[in-house]
Amino acid sequence: MATSQSEYEQQEASAQDQAAAMATATATATAMTSTAQLLRQRLVNGGTGHETLASATTNGKTASVINTNDYSSGTFMKLKTYLLALRPWSLSASLVPTLLGSALAYRSQWSADFSMLTFFLTAFTVVTVHCAGNVVNTYFDFIKGIDKQKADDRTLVDHILTKDEVVSLGAILYMAGCGGFVLLAVLSPAKMEHLALIYFGGLSSSFLYTGGIGFKYIALGDLVILILFGPISVLFAFMSQTGHVDWTTMGYAIPLALNTEAILHSNNTRDAESDGKAGIVTLAILIGRTASHVLYAMLLFTPYSLFFIFGLKYSLWFLLPLITLPQAFQIEKRFRNEQTMHVVPRQTAKLNFFFGILYIVACCCAQQLPTFAWRKH
Repeated sequence: MATSQSEYEQQEASAQDQAAAMATATATATAMTSTAQLLRQRLVNGGTGHETLASATTNGKTASVINTNDYSSGTFMKLKTYLLALRPWSLSASLVPTLLGSALAYRSQWSADFSMLTFFLTAFTVVTVHCAGNVVNTYFDFIKGIDKQKADDRTLVDHILTKDEVVSLGAILYMAGCGGFVLLAVLSPAKMEHLALIYFGGLSSSFLYTGGIGFKYIALGDLVILILFGPISVLFAFMSQTGHVDWTTMGYAIPLALNTEAILHSNNTRDAESDGKAGIVTLAILIGRTASHVLYAMLLFTPYSLFFIFGLKYSLWFLLPLITLPQAFQIEKRFRNEQTMHVVPRQTAKLNFFFGILYIVACCCAQQLPTFAWRKH
């Protein structure tokens, strides 16, 4: 009987130990769940994602949990911040002329030499320089006190990035663009000195737009944008593919150049008051609100008039961009309204993209182009 009693007590003690172990495991799991929910809530509510260790206590038991996604979340947020600093909504201004120049090269008598690798290198080179120019613009607008609390670009105003990070980002982008240009110069049939003249001219202009001379601040920014994101970009893309300089290609850039200038002019008109207080001079400030509206309408609708003429005289394909005309009227209406003026630059950029793509499709599909002395008959 003594032996049986001892065995019974041992079994009872073992059962109590198992119950205690299960209770501890349950408490630990509960603590881990609570901690994970807390971290998730902090991230959703704007947490940085940098928390690496969290602890929770339940019934005197402490459980620690390491968030395995904290580093990846933080990295993702940082990359997203850098991406937004590039102003991706504006990149159609450089990408579409590059596509147009490449399309014209494909339609030329040198189309047999068309290279997709050259095309991608050209697009990469142009877009990286454009991104670098945007970053430089962000930096100098902030340094000169132009970007304040009501500014559209929040990168430095809200301390999303530091000034050193913006400078580093701009330097990296310029170096990446130069690297792309070196590869392009090796692969392209064009003479290196011709490519270099256009490329480094565009690179210098992207920097001097706000840095150095600061064309933007002396009412010359509109002229720089009109030339850089139109004829120069189209000619650069065409020459990279064919190796030839054909000035007639610049004529095709006129509709895109006018539409791109509409983006900048709407931005400067919106910011005219704050720009004036900061002591800079833009075309929108010089001509006033009423004349700025007239100029914006001309920049926005003149390309449609050209396409209508091209469509009647050369090919009906050139009527294709007219599909975007109703949207252009809506944007122009918002331009005249002070309450909706702030959305116009981005909407004009979006219009520029679709407008340009349809124009490129027309150039690829039309049997006859407006002027094509270089076109194979």
